[in-house]
Amino acid sequence: MKRELIISLTVLVFLASCKQKKEEAVQKKEVCITDSLAKIITIDTAKTTNMQDELTLSGEVSFDDNRVVKVFPFSSGQVSDVRVSLGDHVSKGQVLAIMRSADVAGNYSDLSATKSDLSISKRQLAQQEYLYKNGISSERDYTEAKENYNKAQSANSKIQEQLSINGRGNTSANGQYVIKAPEGGYIVEKGVTAGSYIRSDNAASMFTISDMKDVWIWANVFESDISKVKNGYAAKVSTLAYPGKVFPGKVNEMSSVLDPDNKVMKVKITLPNPNMLLKPEMFTSVIITNNEPTESVTIPASAVIFNDSKNYVVIYHSKCSLQVREVNVIKTVNNVSYISSGLKPGEMLVSQNQLLLYDALTQE
Repeated sequence: MKRELIISLTVLVFLASCKQKKEEAVQKKEVCITDSLAKIITIDTAKTTNMQDELTLSGEVSFDDNRVVKVFPFSSGQVSDVRVSLGDHVSKGQVLAIMRSADVAGNYSDLSATKSDLSISKRQLAQQEYLYKNGISSERDYTEAKENYNKAQSANSKIQEQLSINGRGNTSANGQYVIKAPEGGYIVEKGVTAGSYIRSDNAASMFTISDMKDVWIWANVFESDISKVKNGYAAKVSTLAYPGKVFPGKVNEMSSVLDPDNKVMKVKITLPNPNMLLKPEMFTSVIITNNEPTESVTIPASAVIFNDSKNYVVIYHSKCSLQVREVNVIKTVNNVSYISSGLKPGEMLVSQNQLLLYDALTQE
């Protein structure tokens, strides 16, 4: 009985060994890379690099706040005419709007009055000086005349300054106040219409002008993803307006607080805009790429063969020594696959047209 059991176990071991050798024979079936095949395949080497991760965010284009000119009125009044629209390109000195201002009219009225007072005080000073030098008038009368002249001169200078600040050439005695563009660029904000009443102490600007050479992308980061975004991380921006076109940039500012309405943190990405393709208010898709401190074996994503719910690669030892090996892919980012098992750094593998070899090696 004992002898029969030993014989049975021996037979089972022998059969299992034969089956394993048969499978190895299939796996080790000699497949060689011919000269013609060598021209169309690519051989790469597995490397160890830091893992990369990608985070997709929604965003919106905005103008660069550091490259804008805001136009404020220096006097109160009513807008009688607006000459530009949102998005218009304007040149330096171009008329943006025209106002009717009681303040401006008042300044010209005051200027006329101060000129008259200055002329009178000047004549009185000259008269008192003559009388004083000839001993007819007292020094007190002469000093008083000089003080009156200095006061009239100060009052006149004050009105002249006010008109100069408003732009002497932009105003007229009838109260017309012409608003001109201080710099060239695009109208990115417009806060007035014809008939609007403007106060000089109003905090809102009438117009905002930007050269649009640089733009900002404000992207929304949900609370669960805040730790995945840092200053300096690479960003790829795409828009619906230009399918397939990617605008590269970097995260250069992160908000310290969450938006109270939608509970997201804003991050800013600055992009050059040389062809003026990006417009304010455009919606964008932003992919943030970061380097994680964890190292992993990396290979080109094109080298991975997905078959029967598993991932494989074709290992290259020599032209006639090839091997199909299963690998565990952690993730794929930027056409790079990160491998947790199945490959060691320095091993070579076929990364282009490897399906031809895979089919030959796995064919029964």
